[in-house]
Formats: sequence, structure tokens, C-alpha cells
Amino acid sequence: MAEPVTVLLADDHTLFRQGLRRVLEMEPDLQVVAEAASAEETLRLALEHRPRVVLVDISMPGGGLEAAARLRQLLPATGVVVLTMHADEAYLLRAMNLGAHGYLVKDVDARILVEAIRAASKGMPYLHPNLAARALSAVAKRGAQQSQGPQLTERELEVLRLVGRGASNREIARTLYISVKTAKNHLTHIFEKIGVSDRTQAALWAVRAGLVDLSEMPVGKDGNRRRS
Repeated sequence: MAEPVTVLLADDHTLFRQGLRRVLEMEPDLQVVAEAASAEETLRLALEHRPRVVLVDISMPGGGLEAAARLRQLLPATGVVVLTMHADEAYLLRAMNLGAHGYLVKDVDARILVEAIRAASKGMPYLHPNLAARALSAVAKRGAQQSQGPQLTERELEVLRLVGRGASNREIARTLYISVKTAKNHLTHIFEKIGVSDRTQAALWAVRAGLVDLSEMPVGKDGNRRRS
């Protein structure tokens, strides 16, 4: 049996954290290993426990987005999911730019929260279904044009499109009839060319460049992709 996905809960409301813990511990593949009430405590406990995923509230003392950014720097293998009251595309885009893997509002169904945690544990992006359309509109307004960006080869564009749709390295390799090692090499070159450090940021870049419609990214139970 696979080891459970370890989770750190970061929110300054004790009652809310306790409720989250009860919900998550009903899932046999999830394990809450620590709780934090501030950005400082989040970073300390994350370094101590090395969880697979951290759930971060934007409004907690010290700044949730700042904590998310530091987590991505200090623990790049740890998934970060923002769980907040702010149903605002500006916060969403900032969180994704800082490296968060997911963004959910606190009225989300428990099943979607669990799916977001599982996705983040695999380094995959996951958006709140109700925010996807507004986020797409905000991205479009930025007017990012692929022609103004770095020059990617046709193969790199194919790989980037698949990343934007949530594909794993193994799935990219299978789809393009290449080895997993070759897929990883393409990703390394893509990251260097577009100036990002992980696949979540690359997926967002692909949306901005018009390579992928934001609706094609994993956004909820109706848009769930296989997890492998």
C-alpha cells in the first residue's frame, strides 16, 4: 500500500483547522501531520515535517501568499494549495505566479478539496471550478502573445500544451512516442526558455500564451484527469 499523502494545515482559525483535519482524516490516503496559525509557524513546521502538501490561507498572520512563495523556494517538492475566502482572480493569478499548485475558496466541496490535495502532491495544477472562467478572462486581458515570447520548437510547444492540460512526464512520453527521459529534457529546456521553475508556472505560461485554454486545466470533478 502506498504511503499516505502528508498534509500541513496553515490557517489562523483553530476551529476551521480542526474541521479540515476531520474531513481529511476520513480519507485513507491522506494524513495531517501538523497545524500552523501563522506564516512563520507554517515555514518552521514545513521544514520539520516535510509534508507532501501544505494548505495555506491567504489572510493568516505573516501573509499566506508570502508563505506560499517561501515554501516553493525552500521545499520545491512540496505541493502548495491556497484555501481562502477571496474568490478573486487577481489573488488566484498572483498565487499561481508564486508557484502555488492550487487555489480554492472555502465554500468548496470536500471532494474537490481532496482532489486538489492529491493533484498538488503530484505537482499538478488544480483550480476552483467557479474561478476558472474569471481567471481566463483576466489572463486574456493581459494580452500575452506567444510571438513576443521565447522561441520554442514545435516539439517543445507540444510538450508545453500537454503540461498545460495536466499531463505527467510519463503521459507526455506516451502521447508523443518519446522516452520519459526525453520528455524531462524537453521540460528542462522549456523552463529555461520561458523563465519558470516548475510545471505549474509553465502551465500558467501556456495559458497566457494562448497554447491552452484555461478550461482544459484540471479544475474540479467534472474536469478531473487521471492521477499517475
